[in-house]
Amino acid sequence: MNLKQAISDKINSKTKPLGALGKLEEIALKVALLQNTLSPKITAPTLVVFAADHGIVAEGVSPYPQDVTWQMVMNFIAGGAAINVFTKQNGWNIEIVDAGVNHHFDENLPIRNLKIANGTRNFLYEPAMSEAELHRTFDKAEALVNEIFMSGCNCIAFGEMGIGNTSAAAVIMSKITGLPIHKCAGKGTGLNDDGLAHKIAILQNAMQKHQSHSAKTTLQTFGGFEIAMITAAILKAAENKMLIIIDGFIVTAALLVAHCTNPEVLDCCIFAHQSDENGHKAMLNYLNVTPLLQLNMRLGEGTGAALALPLVQAAVNFLNDMASFDSAEVSEKS
Repeated sequence: MNLKQAISDKINSKTKPLGALGKLEEIALKVALLQNTLSPKITAPTLVVFAADHGIVAEGVSPYPQDVTWQMVMNFIAGGAAINVFTKQNGWNIEIVDAGVNHHFDENLPIRNLKIANGTRNFLYEPAMSEAELHRTFDKAEALVNEIFMSGCNCIAFGEMGIGNTSAAAVIMSKITGLPIHKCAGKGTGLNDDGLAHKIAILQNAMQKHQSHSAKTTLQTFGGFEIAMITAAILKAAENKMLIIIDGFIVTAALLVAHCTNPEVLDCCIFAHQSDENGHKAMLNYLNVTPLLQLNMRLGEGTGAALALPLVQAAVNFLNDMASFDSAEVSEKS
């Protein structure tokens, strides 16, 4: 008997009708297969929030000023953001990373300094980052994930903070999926209809100026340092056979790039929620995946992923701890 059949038999032998735990059964099967065991476990779950700034904000694509990026990073450090509340509640370790914020943080603050530069360039006029900068984002993110993995973590998630990053993610989505930019770009942090129309026009103009012939070139041309680091982190986590809980619109854009590099990353991924940001549902459809939650959230930070961990833990727990028909001496269906 192969492992998949053995896991399925174990799930089906529990004291319940066949399939009665729905998606939890799918999660249990996925985690057990990933960990190559009939008794999977979640250890030291860690959520990494990457923060960076974007040159495209100079074009008025966000209603918030760029300073909000570093100010929110300070809020993360102080423990006052939604992601702090949810990670604390649900048992996550949390790491805050400066991937490229346009601000100097005191070196004594509890933040990982992986800064590439003080934000990307304005991709309306030039590529967001150089090829060398892209390589550096990958090197630094891979090293961080390996460090977290070696510390005993086997479940990881990624969040982000960066004013303007829905613009970068929308272009990445459009380039990879082939969908027109107006089906990918949304209101982000709260644009009105006129603001959204302006944002779409800017992004359309930028896409016409720059040709990108691969997912990595698209990432270099339009991405942010935080999106690039998440892409690299997903690939390295998958290489390490870690369970990856995927958050919303920005993180899924990074996953699109990772998926182009290695389609098998999906074997490691559980999709936390469907963001309310325009385009995320189409992203999930493109990947042919179904999220666990739909809470009309569009905050980012990794908040959707943080909320999904208890469901993943519940799936693992029922597989390990729930009685079987035989052990409980309960009659099975004839």
